[in-house]
Amino acid sequence: MDDLFTYQHKVNGIDTLAPLASRMRPRDFASFVGQEHIVGEGKLLRQAIELDRVTTLILYGPPGTGKTTLAEIISNKTSSYFVKLHAVTAGVKDIREVTQQAKDRKVLEQRKTTLFIDEIHHFNKSQQDALLPFVEDGTIILIGATTENPFFEVNSALLSRSMVFTLKLLTEDELNRVMELALHDDTRGYGSLTITIDDDARKHIISYADGDARRLLNAVELAVATASHNDQGAIHITLTVAEESIQRRAVKYDKQGDQHYDTISAFIKSVRGSDPDAAVYWLARMIDAGEDPRFIARRIVILASEDIGNADPNALAVAISAFQAFELVGMPEGRIPLAQAVTYLAAAPKSNAAYIAINKALSDVKELGYDEVPTHLRDASYKGAHQLGHGQDYLYPHNYDNHYVNQTYLPSKLEGKLYYKPSDNGFEKDIKEYLNSINRKR
Repeated sequence: MDDLFTYQHKVNGIDTLAPLASRMRPRDFASFVGQEHIVGEGKLLRQAIELDRVTTLILYGPPGTGKTTLAEIISNKTSSYFVKLHAVTAGVKDIREVTQQAKDRKVLEQRKTTLFIDEIHHFNKSQQDALLPFVEDGTIILIGATTENPFFEVNSALLSRSMVFTLKLLTEDELNRVMELALHDDTRGYGSLTITIDDDARKHIISYADGDARRLLNAVELAVATASHNDQGAIHITLTVAEESIQRRAVKYDKQGDQHYDTISAFIKSVRGSDPDAAVYWLARMIDAGEDPRFIARRIVILASEDIGNADPNALAVAISAFQAFELVGMPEGRIPLAQAVTYLAAAPKSNAAYIAINKALSDVKELGYDEVPTHLRDASYKGAHQLGHGQDYLYPHNYDNHYVNQTYLPSKLEGKLYYKPSDNGFEKDIKEYLNSINRKR
């Protein structure tokens, strides 16, 4: 129950002294922005919430995408008793108290308990294990929210009993809708004030938010608090105000325009050109401008095969490990494994032989069609295959010296065709020497 002081600052149940992001938290789907793929009309999670049939679930996504808000909406919709815990401050003792109360409630009131645990990835194995029996017998309906990949951070036993829903970063259009709601809501936002915001200031705040609604609303709140009034008495948010309120200058970088394509092009060409200094600079430019780090990570993986390939086979492993490390730790720490991969790839010996090989082979497949698989290469593992001649005259390489025997593996019309021509760089030089030594000249 609120005390008298708190009550005096509440209007229609809303604490007017609370931060804007807290005041603007949606209470229902009418004001919820984003995540149409899971809570749009007719989607499974939305139907479950509206029908009060929510089962144990994990909400996974970056900060400010609506995980806690969805839990609040569920709390407003459910007939079960709703309890919130934060994994950072709660311990096994708290879990035992909540689950015991839930057990009593189930027996005495025939009422279930919905337990929302924010940042559930902070719970260790024993804390998560303490929840399992009560999830299994239906004493509690568990809703866990996490910014970390639940398949790494949540016990497999708990995961197997949960539905996992992935929330995405909000788009620029969705962030703009959140801003409009805040600027025009009379009760929770700034609808009672006259506010003008310049287009470049709006774009700068949305870019800064980087898909995070909470971050956006915090920036709007600070901009409103620090902006001056124009001649008409309106609060005027200029680009300068926006920059000063979030201490970050606007970067001329349009994710859909020339700057996007020019910068990623410079990045790719710097790695390909073996300049780690330039490569890490363009990486920094993209990160600072708000480029999607997963887009960058995907380009790094492609570069590892397209421009380095077997000249350094470890390059692909480094690139994939960097991608996985980023998924594990997120930003801002994720910039470090990305930088490690970029500098490694830029400094590695280069070859595009694998890239050329697959393109040539695909071209022949499309132009020449599918020739028959040579009889000696066909599957001979099933009964009756030998009667069809399948596998006949196949020579098993491991039965021969150096585990090699000369035989044809291509269709007859392509016999002798060379697709892969290894370079003289790095490990590919060894590959080339080996292939030449067995009379498969490259």
